[in-house]
Parts: sequence; C-alpha cells; structure tokens
Amino acid sequence: MLRTKTCGELRIDDCNSKVTLCGWVQKVRDLGSMTFIDLRDRYGITQLVCNVDTDKNLYEQSKTLSREYVLQVTGTVRERSNKNKNIPTGDIEIEVSQINVLNTAKLPPFTIEDNTDGGDELRMKYRYLDLRRPVIRKNLEQRHRLAQLIRNYLSDENFLEIETPFLIRSTPEGARDFVVPSRMNPNQFYALPQSPQQYKQLLMVSGFDRYFQIVKCFRDEDLRADRQPEFTQIDCEMSFVEQEDVLNMFEGLIKHLFEKEKGITFDKFPRMTWQDAMKYYGSDKPDLRFDMKFTELNDVAKGKGFSVFDDAELVVGICAKGCAGYTRKQLDALTEFVKRPQVGAKGLVYIKYNEDGTFKSSIDKFYSQEDLMKFADKFGADKGDLMLVMSGKTMQVRTQLCALRLEMGTQLNLRDPFNYAVTWVTDFPLLEWNEEDQRFYAMHHPFTAPNPEDYPEMLDKDPGKVRAWAYDLVINGTEVGGGSVRIHNRDMQMRMFEALGFTKEAALAQFGFLMGAFEYGAPPHAGLAFGFDRLCAIFAGADSIRDFIAFPKNNSGRDLMSDSPNYIDQKQLDELYLSLVPVEKQ
Repeated sequence: MLRTKTCGELRIDDCNSKVTLCGWVQKVRDLGSMTFIDLRDRYGITQLVCNVDTDKNLYEQSKTLSREYVLQVTGTVRERSNKNKNIPTGDIEIEVSQINVLNTAKLPPFTIEDNTDGGDELRMKYRYLDLRRPVIRKNLEQRHRLAQLIRNYLSDENFLEIETPFLIRSTPEGARDFVVPSRMNPNQFYALPQSPQQYKQLLMVSGFDRYFQIVKCFRDEDLRADRQPEFTQIDCEMSFVEQEDVLNMFEGLIKHLFEKEKGITFDKFPRMTWQDAMKYYGSDKPDLRFDMKFTELNDVAKGKGFSVFDDAELVVGICAKGCAGYTRKQLDALTEFVKRPQVGAKGLVYIKYNEDGTFKSSIDKFYSQEDLMKFADKFGADKGDLMLVMSGKTMQVRTQLCALRLEMGTQLNLRDPFNYAVTWVTDFPLLEWNEEDQRFYAMHHPFTAPNPEDYPEMLDKDPGKVRAWAYDLVINGTEVGGGSVRIHNRDMQMRMFEALGFTKEAALAQFGFLMGAFEYGAPPHAGLAFGFDRLCAIFAGADSIRDFIAFPKNNSGRDLMSDSPNYIDQKQLDELYLSLVPVEKQ
C-alpha cells in the first residue's frame, strides 16, 4: 500500500505517530516561511505543514505544488494550534518529512469544491473532475449505502437477485425503445429493456417465487431533471400474493431505508385512490407536505351570469391560508404563471377574505358579498385567506390547478425537501383513451390485472372505467415506484390484448412466449419497481437525479465527456447491413 492512513481518519489521539498519506492537492497557502497544503482523498482533507526552518529543500519543493497534483506524503501527526472545527481532522496536521509527487496536473477548468464555479455543461464534460467534489462523492456514497440496505433487506425476506437479459425483443407498448442491430441476423434488431417485466413474470412461472434485481433500464424519451435515457430500477416480483401483501412488503422496505439512512420512522403509510388524488390534488402523484386540497365550487359559482364559470364543466379552487395580503402585482404574476404554455389556463380568479370580514375579488361585478361568503364557506376559509379559482374541462382544469397549487406551496416555503410525506395511490384506471390514435392504451402496462370487481362485465360495457390492481408509491409529489397484480391467465391476457386493439395474430407474434408460459401452470403473482435514482435524490433532498449517477447524460441525451452518441465508420455500418439517411431527408 502506498499509504498507511487516509486523509479523513486522523484524530488528536494519533498525535506523534508517523503516517503516510496519498491524495490530491486541494489548496496551497505560502506564508513566507511556512507552507500549508490541504490534501484531499475520498475520505476527507488533512492539513500538511512544511516549515523552512525544519527543511528548506522540502519547503522549496512545497512551493512548486499546485491544485490537483497527486502526492504521497510522509510525516508526523501534530496538534494544530489553529484548529478547524468544520472538518473531522481539524484538530491535527501533518508535519511533513517527505513529499513524493506521484503525478502533476493541469489547472482544472473549475474549482473542485462544493460551491464550484463550473456550470452544468462544463462539469459534465469533465465529469471525472466533478466526481472529486465532496458533494457528488457523498451522493454516490449514499447510493451505495441504500443499495446495500436494499439487498440485505430483500435477501432476508427470501428474495433472490437474478439477472435478466439486456438484449430483448422490441414491443410496441410503452415508451420508445433503444434498438440494437444484430450483425449475425441481418436486418433484425434487439431492444434494450425498458424494464425486465416479462422476464420477471417468467421467473414466477419458473417457480422462483421472490425475485429482485437492481437493474439498468433504457427508454428513448424526452429528458427532464428526473429522467435519463438509462436509469436504475429496484425490480421486484412475488408469487402467491395479493395486492395487500406487496404493499406491506415494500412499505416495510421503504420504512427500513428511512430508519437506517435518515433516522426517520413512519406509522403506516396513508393510501388514496387515483380518483381521490385527481379530485383533491389534480395529480396521481400528490405532494402531501402541505394542504390546499381542491374545493369544487359548481354549486356556488354557477348561475350568476359569469360565463367563464357558467360554461365550464368544473369550477374548482384552492385556499392559501394567510395570503389575503397578496398585492395586485403578486396576483397578476400568479395569473401569468397559469397562462404559461406549460400550464395552459386562460386566466385565474381571486377572492380575498379581508381581516375586516369583507371580500375583494376579481369577480365583484357578478358576485355579492353574500355570494362570496358562500365561496369562503365551501373552502372553510378564515379572515386573512386568499381563494384562487379556475374553471374549464374537468381533467384539464384539475391539472392546471395542480400546477398553481405546487407554485403556491413553493412560494410559501411549504415544500421542505426533508419533510417527507409518503402515500400509496391505488385503483388506477386499467386503460386510458388516446384521442389521436382513437384507441385505448394500458395506463401501466398490458400485463396488469383488472380489479375483479370490474372484470369482465365492465370491460365490455365501459372499458375506461375498469380499475386496475395497480399501485404507486409517492414521496413528496414524486412517483418513486409502482407496480401491479399481474395477469397470470392466458384467456384474460388475450382479452386484455383485444381491449388494446391487438388482433390475436399480433398478440401471439409479440407476446407468444409469455402466453405459452401461462399454459404451464403460472402462479398468481404481483410486483413493483422503484426508481433507484429518484429514491436516492429524494433521500438527499435534491430535485435532479443527475448528481446521483456517476456518468449521466445531459438534457439532449448526450455524454459530453465521451462525446456520445457519435458516428460509426462505414465498415461497421456495412457489417450491420445499415445505411445512413441524411438528416434533412428523415
């Protein structure tokens, strides 16, 4: 070993011991007769001292060092006279007797510190330098700890970690696949898995009744802060279980992670149906860190000659406690917020419940003080509250009001990232109608079992109202995982494909191997998958998953460090029987 200690482990009890450290130069401070060097490795920072009176040659050598030089240093641990309480090693320093420069370094393009001066694109280009920053290192250390906790928990519950293929058959449902051409099978393609869904179901047919995998998945879709083209799932499946068994098992896993990693304990996670989530929060992933539940207002809003309300399918609003003092400028800013293309509303109505008991609103022309009191009663509003009202088509206005609710939560500092609000959302619709294609799609995936209370009668009469045996886990307004009870009967699976518009021939062509497996004794089974990257970000109170992935892509799906994706030469294309189409002709 080139070192006897790390840069993060020495304490006052180590004084007078001789040690050898290795690491990178964080900073050099020359005080004229003495040089101080901060040496950094993965474990921390230790201060080094070179004194001209002790060793002039060593002192002169220390002055030639620069940031990010790689050093091996030998010296004696001494108590610091000027202690640094901000770092664990702040009580000691190393009186250096030898410096060995293992490698020099160019000046980095940004500072290797938590508060760096490097922008996102620059840090992604030099990601190997960005990973030296303690804040990124801590994120990846947390990711490692969570992975270990997950593996240990599931292993103790008799789950087996089993790998599934990365080169699979492309399927038409769900997001867009990444495809891989096959050299040995001309003009044929593999797909990279969006999830191991069908394989884990086949493992249940095979008798492995408890499976898990911390696995890479791939989706060729537009990217956001919480999306990457390749991401990691905690993928799980169980046999001989019902929905309640799955919820209890994986609620236990999440509680275990919170207790071990954050020291936080929870009572039983609350549950709400998809219908209630949409009615009261306008989202199937409601942020429950604050209240502001939706209040429906048709009975008090309609019939007063205000066409915006009278002609609407739904009038609905939220009450912001203590916000009646909002200025006209603030209210105009909220109106502009909901008019943004991302929200898409035409306007916003406000009603102030003043401290003197009077009302001031943007609809005073149509509604009397008595009428506005009825609004306040519906909201349960008190003096000093602000009511914000929107109207339109039911699902559309709920989504728009959800955006406003989240904006108000942010403005009022009600969305503390370390105040964890967890809930299960259940009873999703099995199918959702696509106007453009004029057909139903599976809301989760086509292997999700319908609620037996709705099947098969409702599937024939009103497919859009069939509930799924599906469930999502939501933390702080982010869906961190979801799953379902699976179809394990061939006839029911074929009926599901028919509802999705598949012919029998098309269904067998795409999924024949799974359908065939169901004829050989498939057990009842269910499962779910957690987004591991999202889970890591939430535990750290972060919005983006990018800094919890060692080598992420940017918002265009590019790796700026390796400059990929990139072109391949004609010889490779010929071997794959591919030809390039000019971009302008695509």
